Amino acid sequence: MVCKDASTGIELWIKREDEIHPVVSGNKFRKLKYNLLQAQKEGKTKLLTFGGAYSNHIAATAKAARLSGLQSIGIIRGDELAKNFSTVLQENSTLKFAHLNGMQFYFETRENYQNKYASSQLEKYKNLFGEVFVIPEGGTNALAIQGCKEILSNEDSKFDVICSSAGTGGTVAGLIEAASNHQEVIAFSALKGNFLKDEIKKWTSKTNWQLNTDFHLGGYAKVSEELIQFINSFYTTYQIPLDPIYTGKMLFGLFQLIKSGYFSENTRILAIHTGGLQGVESMNKKLQSQNKEIITFK
Repeated sequence: MVCKDASTGIELWIKREDEIHPVVSGNKFRKLKYNLLQAQKEGKTKLLTFGGAYSNHIAATAKAARLSGLQSIGIIRGDELAKNFSTVLQENSTLKFAHLNGMQFYFETRENYQNKYASSQLEKYKNLFGEVFVIPEGGTNALAIQGCKEILSNEDSKFDVICSSAGTGGTVAGLIEAASNHQEVIAFSALKGNFLKDEIKKWTSKTNWQLNTDFHLGGYAKVSEELIQFINSFYTTYQIPLDPIYTGKMLFGLFQLIKSGYFSENTRILAIHTGGLQGVESMNKKLQSQNKEIITFK
């Protein structure tokens, strides 16, 4: 248990999925597990996936592929990155890490990237790289949902509320499918807008969930001084590191909901720590360039 409110009896527990592996951690491990097994079952030796220049998924896929003896190819949004590739690798810790783990990059134009799943685009990648096993951006597909369902165990049925951050909706969909009938799942969106509702509905017909869009702080990868201060204070108090894109915003929002009286007395809450900590270094570089407080785990 992380904390208990003495006046309301509300308990907050955190499931440390981030401790599964230093890089292939949390929901990335869960999403990739059955995808890698299926690729091997099909006799594929190359994984091809998609992501932005700071994608946790890109870093995790590169490492997971290397550990599994597979090759990895990353279709990266932004062909301008290819023009100064050596500089990009020096400045971008995510791409540098993926590169060191053997990932081959193809920097796609932003226009083509928007249509990356079109048959013509996929055919282009097949012609370039041969037979590949394609994993969607963020890793979300039916195999990923299968893996994310394993986040919850029978022991977790004691909780009333399950909370998780949401980027593509796959992790939350798995949690919804695995949750008991008496449990409510709250997804804290890292993205601006309500479109994630439709994405989550693609993977589950259950209704024991809600999408909270109040704590994205302006959109994906957008942060505030208050959020950074919360992440640092949280680590000082509980010795649990949070990232500023997903888990930090989720717990930041969750603490505000608890303080506002959103939950009933004696509610038992389980928050899922989905990892993603490799993105902290990149965010700190951005914050330092703006002469702002950075994230420190000490």
